Amino acid sequence: MTNNIIIRAALESDRSFIFQLSPRLAEVAELKWHSDEVIQKMQDDYISAMLIQTPVPHTTLIAEKDSVPLGFIHARSHIDSISGETCGTVPLLAVSPNAQGLGIGKTLMNSVELWAKGLGYRLLHLEVFAQNKGAHNFYQKQGFESETLHMIKQL
Repeated sequence: MTNNIIIRAALESDRSFIFQLSPRLAEVAELKWHSDEVIQKMQDDYISAMLIQTPVPHTTLIAEKDSVPLGFIHARSHIDSISGETCGTVPLLAVSPNAQGLGIGKTLMNSVELWAKGLGYRLLHLEVFAQNKGAHNFYQKQGFESETLHMIKQL
């Protein structure tokens, strides 16, 4: 399934590909108390912030086949809210709709796990929108478990 898939560091030229996946990332949020426009702006702003170089250890990786990008993942250092230890976090993972189900997400996650282990991290953290059941299932298959639940009430 993932034959001939190359995982490489993202380049400035990958910026447009990453932003092309932003509407899909916003779409799966399904937050009825926020307008679609607000969610899309949040997602675009989040990606913009992710792409800014900082001194915090981080990596953005691209999965590609035959020089065609299929997905990306961004990981960075994070302070665990329970133990206070430095760990890795995956704020963004996206795979092109035409590449879904081909093992691209799993391959990207495996690459980030190697990155995090290389930095000596014991934990890898991520957050996922509560309504994104497909992502929940995917992450559980990768060994992630729920730790806390952030809830909101519209007034």
